Amino acid sequence: MLDADDVRRIALSFPQTVEKQRWGHPTFDVAGRMFVTVPDDQTSFAVRCPRLEREELIAAEPGKFWVPPHEAGSNWVRARLAALEDAGELHDILVDSWRQVAPPGLTVS
Repeated sequence: MLDADDVRRIALSFPQTVEKQRWGHPTFDVAGRMFVTVPDDQTSFAVRCPRLEREELIAAEPGKFWVPPHEAGSNWVRARLAALEDAGELHDILVDSWRQVAPPGLTVS
């Protein structure tokens, strides 16, 4: 099963990513902008997701994705680590969030 260490390992593999502590838990930034955080009990993670896409994502897979009430007005979505298929799916979710804030010219394969 995937865990917070997998999130850390994959996130830190992206160019110019740094880990910081915010709100008492790990967050990951590229060029000073946060793209993933592992909140609370580390059974889930939060990534950037445009609100219109977020609604579709949650409707399609409510057991995997959700938004806590205090994040409803944001462009973030949470994902349950135990609901992910494998590390490849985790990588795809993280790289999508990373690309939303990474400077032009940086790429991830």
